[in-house]
Amino acid sequence: MKNLNVAPFVKWAGGKRQLLSKIKERMPEQYNDYYEPFVGGGAVVLELQPENAVINDINKSLINAYTQIANNPDEFLDAVNMLDNEMWDDGKEYYYSIREHYNDKLMREEFDIELAALFVFINKHCFNGLYRVNGKGLFNVPYNKSRKASVDKKAIVETSKYLRSINIINGDFENACRNAQAGDFVFIDSPYAPLKPTSFESYTKEGFDVESHRRLANLFDELSERGCYCMLTNHNTEFINELYGNKGYSIDVVSVKRMINSDASNRVGEEVIIYNY
Repeated sequence: MKNLNVAPFVKWAGGKRQLLSKIKERMPEQYNDYYEPFVGGGAVVLELQPENAVINDINKSLINAYTQIANNPDEFLDAVNMLDNEMWDDGKEYYYSIREHYNDKLMREEFDIELAALFVFINKHCFNGLYRVNGKGLFNVPYNKSRKASVDKKAIVETSKYLRSINIINGDFENACRNAQAGDFVFIDSPYAPLKPTSFESYTKEGFDVESHRRLANLFDELSERGCYCMLTNHNTEFINELYGNKGYSIDVVSVKRMINSDASNRVGEEVIIYNY
């Protein structure tokens, strides 16, 4: 029985909330275990709430937040509420002080409850929920002028219960799928290929480059050979169609709103949903 109070606790660029209905109508009717090697904001897994699931992301801060919310929801809520309650009259100044504190802890690799609270706070108060770091790995997204509460207590408590029942890991996408077997469902929402081939942007300081997309396409082929049900979403670009076309996969083009674009006239685009069944 799905818990309607379970919900994503961060905004995430390229998140799948607006595509949920299109994704669900294309899913296999039955599957065994669920794998999501690029969980991001978790819109899909937290909507489906599969009993046996493995979620992964390369972003250590993001996975730390999932882990802390799963294991220490009360302490997490106390920490994030303290950040909300202490916001000064000058929200911009406060945000940048919190961002600096977050980056200091990040450089010291202090992946704890406080870092999780700082991560969620800056996610809710930065521009469009974008996670972007500079060459040194420091978070550098500007303030969005919001003074709203960072979390919903009931959602955190209920989401924590679900997250405790699944496997949360941090690492490379290939490693996350190493145990996927025939009959398992693998949902792949990787960092997007750029609309302009010359503008691959960094998601973590390691980035997700052309070679990473080629490696992912090879994994999709390998998982298909294992008998896994695989679904992948990405921008509808020539590069992505070259990687996945002419292999017998279904490739459906769907319209999306791109809220990350500063020019409202460019906020409508196309994505592809690729699946092997």
